[in-house]
Amino acid sequence: MPTRARTLSANLLNPVVSPGRMLGSSISSAILCKTKLFVRFHLQLQQTLSPADFLQICEPVKQHHVTSEKELAHIFLYRMLMLDYRARYIPVRPGSPEATHSESIRDNESTENDFSDLDALLSIEDTDLTEQTRVHPIDVQMAVFHCSDSFLKQMMITKLSQCQYALPLLVPDPVTMKIQCPLWTFRQITKTWKVIEIKDGSNIVTMKSVPVCKARTPLVSFFRLGSLAVSKSQLINTLINDRHSTFFHRNCPGSTKSRYLMDGVAEIAWYCPAGKPNDAFNDCIAFCNLRGDALSTEKQRNILIEKSSVNVFFVASLQENQKNKAFISACLKSHKPLICLCVDSCNIKAKKGIYIIGLKDRSQADVSEQLKEIIKESLSSLDGPSLKPSFQLEMMAEVSGIRVDESEPACQEGKSAAKKIMHLFTKDNMNVSKIKHEFLPCQGDLWHKWSKIHKELYNLRGHIEKEKSKKQQELKTIRQEQCAASCSKLMELFIKSLSSLPLTDKQYFLKWTQILMDDFSTDDLSSVLQSYGEKWSEVLALKNKHMKSHLLIKKQTELEEISKKLQSATFGLEHIFREMGQIYEAHRAIEGQSRHTDWSKYPELAAQLMISGHPMELMDGDAGHVPLTWISSLLEEVIKKLGDQRVFVLSVLGLQSSGKSTMLNTMFGLQFAVSAGRCTKGAFMQLLKVSEEMKKDLKFDYLLVVDTEGLRALELEGNITLHHDNELATFVVGLGNLTLINIFGENPSEMQDILQIVVQAFMRMKKVKLSPSCVFVHQNVTDVAAAEKNMEGKRRLQEKLDQMANIAAEEEVYSAECFSDVIEFDVQEDVKYCAQLWEGSPPMAPPNPDYSESIQEVKNTILSKASKSAGITLSQFKNKIQDLWHALLNENFIFSFKNTFEMAAYRKLEDQYGNWTWDLRSNMLTIENQLYNRIENGNLDKVKVSDLTKKTSKTYEKIKTAMKKYFEEDREKEILAQWRGRFDTKLKEFHDEQVSTVKRKLDEVIQQKEARKKLDDKKKEFEDRLLQKSKELAQQLKDKAKDEEELQKQFSSVWEGWVTELTPDIKPVKDIYMEEDQFKIFQELGFEEKLINECKQKGSYKKIASVGDYSDYVILQKIKCLDETSESEPSRDIVENYNHTGILDTYVKKPVSTLWKYTKTFFRYSSQHKSYSALPRDAQEQIRLLIDNAEKQSLDSIKTKPVATRGYTSTYLREVATTVNQEVEKFQLESKYNLKKEFKVDLLLYVFYKAEILLLDSQKKFKMNHDPLTYLESKKTQYYNVFRSFCNGNSSAVVLAELISEKLKASTVEAVCNKTAIGLAGEMRCNFPAFNGNRLNLEKHVLKSLAEKEDFDDYITYIRNPRSQTEVFIKAEVEKYIFTGHRDKIVNILEKNVDDIKLLVSQALSTATQKVQTRRGDINMWLKEFSSFLKEELTLDTFSSQNFSDINNFDFFMEAIKKEFICIIHEISSLSLEKLKEFRLKPDEILIDQLCNCCWVTCPFCAAVCTNTIGDHRDTDHSVPFHRPSGIKGWHYRGTVEFSINFCTTNVASDRRFYPRHDSEETVPYKLYRTAGPEYANWRITSDESKLAYWKWFVCRFQNKLEEYYKLKFQGRGEIPSEWKTISKNEAIKSLDEMYE
Repeated sequence: MPTRARTLSANLLNPVVSPGRMLGSSISSAILCKTKLFVRFHLQLQQTLSPADFLQICEPVKQHHVTSEKELAHIFLYRMLMLDYRARYIPVRPGSPEATHSESIRDNESTENDFSDLDALLSIEDTDLTEQTRVHPIDVQMAVFHCSDSFLKQMMITKLSQCQYALPLLVPDPVTMKIQCPLWTFRQITKTWKVIEIKDGSNIVTMKSVPVCKARTPLVSFFRLGSLAVSKSQLINTLINDRHSTFFHRNCPGSTKSRYLMDGVAEIAWYCPAGKPNDAFNDCIAFCNLRGDALSTEKQRNILIEKSSVNVFFVASLQENQKNKAFISACLKSHKPLICLCVDSCNIKAKKGIYIIGLKDRSQADVSEQLKEIIKESLSSLDGPSLKPSFQLEMMAEVSGIRVDESEPACQEGKSAAKKIMHLFTKDNMNVSKIKHEFLPCQGDLWHKWSKIHKELYNLRGHIEKEKSKKQQELKTIRQEQCAASCSKLMELFIKSLSSLPLTDKQYFLKWTQILMDDFSTDDLSSVLQSYGEKWSEVLALKNKHMKSHLLIKKQTELEEISKKLQSATFGLEHIFREMGQIYEAHRAIEGQSRHTDWSKYPELAAQLMISGHPMELMDGDAGHVPLTWISSLLEEVIKKLGDQRVFVLSVLGLQSSGKSTMLNTMFGLQFAVSAGRCTKGAFMQLLKVSEEMKKDLKFDYLLVVDTEGLRALELEGNITLHHDNELATFVVGLGNLTLINIFGENPSEMQDILQIVVQAFMRMKKVKLSPSCVFVHQNVTDVAAAEKNMEGKRRLQEKLDQMANIAAEEEVYSAECFSDVIEFDVQEDVKYCAQLWEGSPPMAPPNPDYSESIQEVKNTILSKASKSAGITLSQFKNKIQDLWHALLNENFIFSFKNTFEMAAYRKLEDQYGNWTWDLRSNMLTIENQLYNRIENGNLDKVKVSDLTKKTSKTYEKIKTAMKKYFEEDREKEILAQWRGRFDTKLKEFHDEQVSTVKRKLDEVIQQKEARKKLDDKKKEFEDRLLQKSKELAQQLKDKAKDEEELQKQFSSVWEGWVTELTPDIKPVKDIYMEEDQFKIFQELGFEEKLINECKQKGSYKKIASVGDYSDYVILQKIKCLDETSESEPSRDIVENYNHTGILDTYVKKPVSTLWKYTKTFFRYSSQHKSYSALPRDAQEQIRLLIDNAEKQSLDSIKTKPVATRGYTSTYLREVATTVNQEVEKFQLESKYNLKKEFKVDLLLYVFYKAEILLLDSQKKFKMNHDPLTYLESKKTQYYNVFRSFCNGNSSAVVLAELISEKLKASTVEAVCNKTAIGLAGEMRCNFPAFNGNRLNLEKHVLKSLAEKEDFDDYITYIRNPRSQTEVFIKAEVEKYIFTGHRDKIVNILEKNVDDIKLLVSQALSTATQKVQTRRGDINMWLKEFSSFLKEELTLDTFSSQNFSDINNFDFFMEAIKKEFICIIHEISSLSLEKLKEFRLKPDEILIDQLCNCCWVTCPFCAAVCTNTIGDHRDTDHSVPFHRPSGIKGWHYRGTVEFSINFCTTNVASDRRFYPRHDSEETVPYKLYRTAGPEYANWRITSDESKLAYWKWFVCRFQNKLEEYYKLKFQGRGEIPSEWKTISKNEAIKSLDEMYE
C-alpha cells in the first residue's frame, strides 16, 4: 500500500486572508481545522494524486483491516476503485491521537469486581470522547477529491456513482471557498433506466441509456434552514433507495458531529426506475442535497433553487423563526413547487404547489411515502415548456459566479481538438453507421478481405506456388488500396492532436473524443441494441421449442442483419487505433521500413498510450485477425521506452456477458475501452505497473492483462462460433502465464460450453510444451459461504473437467485421463466462488460488497501464483503472439506451432555451448601439444586417460561452473531448465570424446615413435660419426676455408661415401606406384583393359559424386518397376497430360493407379524425350547414396591402415576394391537396378583417386621416419655447415651453438605454427561472424558465400553433401582471413608466439648454465638440463656431446647460442604464413572439427540441412527455420518432366499427397508426412508462408542448369511464378537474415 508522506502545502498551512476579507475568528478556526485534517491524512493540495498512483499492483487491501489515519485516504480510494461501498466505513487503529469511536468505550483497565453497584459506576469520571480526534467519513472522501487531479477525480466520481452514492455537484474550495462545479468528473457516467409507456392500451417498457451530463431530468433540491434534530439526507435516501445510504447521514457508521469539508457542498444523485409497477417514480429524477445551513451558503442555494423543478426545505418552525419564514416567502415568488418540512409541526397544508408537512410524531416511512406522492404530483402538475424546467448537468457550465473544471485550458484544448473531429460527422448530419466506411476505410471491407485471403494462404490448393503468388499479389493490391485511402481527414486530425498536444491535453483529447463519440452514437446504438435483444429473444424462443423451421431461419437471418447494423453503429477510440494499425501495416508492406514518414511514428504514439495504461487492441474481433506487423512494432516501441521489462500475462476467458470486464475493473481498477453499450470485441491488452513495494515479492515489472470478447458470441452461429471460440481460447491461453476462466452462475450447460473450449486449449498448450496455470471463477453464486455446497460444486467441476479432458484427448490425439494430466490443477485452491454483483435489483442497486471482497480474494490468489513465476519479457511476449497466431492460421495447431521465444533461447544456449566446447577443445589442443612434445623428446612413453582427465579438470570444472551459472541465472532460466540435463550430458560426452581423441592421437605418436626407434637409436651414432668426419675433413681443408665453391665440391665428393659407410646393409624404402596395383586389381575383378583405359581417358570418374543424372550408368531394359517418386494430386481422378503423346486424350478420366500402369510403358523414357530423366528421383538418390557410402567406407578403412608406421602394401587397395564391389552388389540386389560396368569402373577409379591422396601422404611420413638414407640426406646441409664452421676455425662451443640453434629453428617453427594455428582458430571462432555463433549462423554464411560466387557446381555439392561444401567454405574463409583480410592480426599472433618461445629459450639457457656452473657439470649435463626445460614446448633431436667435451666456458657457450638464436628468431618472425599449412595443427582443420561436429541430416523433401548444433539429438526432431522448393532435390510429378516448385512447408498445410518412394503404389497426405517412413518421421516441418526469397532466386538464376542436371523442366505445374523472377541477388542474400528473426 503506497503511503507516501504528503506534507501540507505552505498555501494551506498559512492561508493568506486579508483583514478586509476576514469574516471573523470562526473562518480562521475552520481553515485551521481543515489544515490539521489534511496533515492527518498525509495529503497536500499542491501535489495532486493521479490515476498512475493507484492503477498499479500494490499490496492487497485487507477488507476488515483497522488502519491508521495516514493510510486512510489511500485505502478509501483503493477500496472505492474496487467497487466496495464500505470504503466510507474504514475503522481506524486505536492509538494516542488517532483514536476513534472504537476506543470511545473503554473500561480504564478496571474489572467488574471493582464495582458493587450502579452508584459506584456513575461516580467514575466521564471518559473524554474528544470529537476532534475522530474523522468524519465524508471528510476522507472530500480530502481525496481535493488532492486528486481531474482524471483521478473523474475515476473516483465514476466509482462513487457505480456504488450508488451521491456525487459532489457544487464544491467550495477548502481555502478560498470559491465554488467549483466538477462537471468533468461526471463525463464517464451513463444512467440507464426503463420507462413504462401505454400504447394501444398495453404497457410498453422502453429502456433509456443516456450520459448523465446529457440527461434532461427534473431536479428536486433539498435545503436545511438552521440546525435540526432530524436527518435531511436520511429522508432523501428513503425516496431513492431505502436500503442504501446514497447520501451520507448522521446515523451512518462512523459519523461524527464535526465535519470540515462538506458544509456548502451540493451533492446530486439520480433515481432510475426499473420499469416495474413498484417504482417510486415513473421516470428518472435528479435529487440534490445542499450540505449545511442553506442560509449560510447563499450562492449554492440560489443556483439550486433556480435549477430545480421542486425545492424542499427542512425547517424547525415557520411560526417561531421569522428569518426562515421570510426566506420561504421569498422563494414562493419563483412559482415553482415548494415543499416545506417542519420539524416541530404536525400539520399538513397544501395550496397551489405549496406544501407544508409537519414531521412531529410521524414515522419516517409515512413522511417518505407522502413526500414521494407530493413530488410526483408537483412534477406532473407543471404544464407548458416555460413552467416545466428540466435539469441538465451540462447547463451548469453557463451558471455565473462559479468555476467549472472543464474551463481549464488543457481540458478546453483537448475538447477543441476532439470537437474538430466530431464536426466531420455533424456538419452533414452523417449517420453513425456510415462513419467507419467514410473515415476509416482501411479497416472495413479491405482489411476483412485481406484477412480472409491471408488465412487462405495457409490452406492452398491446386498449383500451390502459383496460387500463393496470386494471393500474395492480391494482398499487395489490397495494401496499395489501403495506402491510397489512408489519408482521411479524421485520421489526419487525430494523429496531429496525438502528436502535438502536451501530455495532459492529450489525455483530455482522448477522453473527450470517446465521450463525444459515445454521445454521438448513443441514440442509434440504443435502438439497434433494443432491436437486437428483441430479435435474439425470438430466436431463443424458437430454439427452445427445438424448431428448425423456415421461421427460425428467417429470424436468424434478420438477427444477422441487425448484427451487421450493430457492428456499423459501434464506433469508438479502438476503431481509430485499429485504423492507425492498418495504415501502418499497409504502408509498411508497400514502402518498407522508414523513420521519416508520418505513418512510421504511429507505433511510437500508441506505445506512449499503452505505457500510460490505455488498452490496446490485440486481436480485431470484427475481422478475427491479429495485425502482427502493427502489434510487433507497437511492442518494440514499448520496449524502447521501458526496456525489455518482464511481464506476467493474465488472460481472461468466459462466455459472453459473463462479467469478465467488470471483474477486471473491480480487481485492478481497469477500464477496458469498449464502445458505448457494447461488450469487448476481440482481445485487448493493458499494462499495469507493479509498485516498488510489491517488487520484493514479484519477479516481474508489469502485469499485462488480456481481456477477450465472450466465447459463444450471440451473433455467431454453429461451426463458425466453435472455430472462432477455439481459436480465441487457444490464442489467449497460450499468451497467458495464467488464465482466469470466468463462469457465470451454475448452469451446467453453459459450464460445459466453456469447459470444453478451455480444456482443449490447455491440451494444445501441453502438446507444444507451454505450461500456463489457471484459476476458475464462479460468479453470481447465491451462497458463497456454504462450504458443503461449494465442495459439491468443486466435485462436479472436477468431474466435468475430467470428462472434457477425455473428449479433448480424443480430438487432439493425446493421452489424458483427467484434467490434471493436462495442466497442474488443484480443485481446492484453483476454484473460487464470487457473490452476485448487485445488492438488490438494478438499476438502483449498489454493488454487493461481498462481490468486491471475493474478487479481491481471487486477485490475491492470482498474485500468489504470479509470485512463483518470473513471467516473460516483452520481447518474448511479442514473439509468442506471432508464434501462436501463425500456428492458429494453420489447420493443425500442434504441428504448426513454432515457439520463437524458446527457439531463440535454444539458439543462445547453442552459442554458449559452442563457447564452452571451444574452451574445452582449445585447452585439450594445448595439452595435446605439450604431451606430443614430451613424447617426441623421449620423456613420455605412455598416456593414461586419468592423466589427461586430471590435466583438463581445472578447465572442465570452470566450464561446468559457467554452465551451471548460465542455467540458474540467465533471464530465460525457466525455459532453459528443460535442456539442462541434456546439455550436461552432452558436455560430459564432448569432454570424454576429446580426452579419448587426444589419447588416440598421442597413442599413434607413441606407436610411430616406437616404430622408428631403430632409426632413432642410429641417429646418435650417425651424428657422432658425421661430426667426427666433418671435423677431420675441415682440418684437411683449412687452407681453402675462403673458397666456398671448393668446400662444397670437396664435401659433396665425400658425403656419398660417408652415407654408404654408415649404412652398409640398409636398403632404401622404395617409392610406390599405385597405378600398376590398380590395373592388376581391375583385371582380377574381370574388367577389360580397353574399358579401363577409356574410363581413365574420359576422366568423368572424378565427378561421379556430383553427377545430376545417373541414367547413363543404368541398364534400363532390366528395370522391373519404374515408377516416379514424386508429388501427386490424387484428390482428382485425372492425370493431366501435357501433350507428351497424341495417343492419350488431354484428360483421361481413369483412376490414377490404373492409368499409371497403362501409360508407364510409354513413359519408360522413350528416346523422343531426351530431356526426360530415365531414372526416377528416388533411384538417383539411391545411386548417390551408394557412391557416398562406398567413398566413406573406403576412405575410413584407409585411414585405419598403419601406412605411416609400416608402409604401403597393395592389400590395402584390394580391400578398398572389395568394399566397393560389395556395396554395388548389395545395391543391385536391393534396388532391382542393374548397373553398367562403366559405373563400377568409374566408381572404383574415383575411390582409388581419393584413396591415393591419403596413401601417398602416409607413405611419405613412413619414408621420412624409417628410411636412414632419407634421414641422412635431409641432414646434408646441416653437416656441411658444421664442416664449414670448423674450416673457419670456430671453436667447439661455436659449432655446437650453431648445431643447437639449427635444431631449435626447426622445432621453434613447428611450435610457433602449431600455437598460431590454435590462436588463429580461437580468434576466428570468437570474432569472425561466420564462426562465432551456432550451426544456423554458419549455415547462413555458407549460403551467402554460395550466392556471391554463383557457382552451380558448388551449389550441387552443397545440396548433395552439405558438410563437404561447408568444410570447403571454412577452409576458404580461413585462407582469406590469413592472407587478405586480417594478415596483420595473424602476424601479431605469430610474433607473440615467437616472443614466447624466445623468452622460454632464454630462460632455458640461463637455467642450464646456472645449474652446470653451480654443480660444476660438463657439456653433457648442460645439454640434459637445457632439453629438460624445453621438453613440453619444443621437440628437440638428441644432442651428442661426444665431440664437444672440451667445452667448459658455459657463459661464452650460452652467448654463442643466443647470438645464433637471435638471427633465427628474426628469420622466424618474418615467416611466410604459408608455413601454417605444413604442420600438424592447422587452423581450418581445428575449426572444421569444432563447427562441423553437428547435425547434417537433410530434409527428405527439399534437402534443407538440420540446423541443430548438437550432432546426436535423438530426443528432439530435426528442424530448419526455412525450407526450399522440393525441385531443388529433384522432386517432380510422377510420369512427367515437370519439376515440383512447392515448398514442403507449404505442402504440409495443404491437402496434397506424395509418393514416399519411387516404387510406392500408395500416396501419403502431406499433413501426415511423418507416417511415410523413417526418413520422414523425425522431421518437424512447420507450415509457413515460404517467404525466404533466397531459394526462389536460386531456382530462377540456375533454371537451365537445374533442368540440365536433373533432366527435368520448369513447366506445367512446375512453372516458375513470375514474382520469383523479380528477386535480385541482393534481396536473396538479405532474406537470409530472416533465418535469425
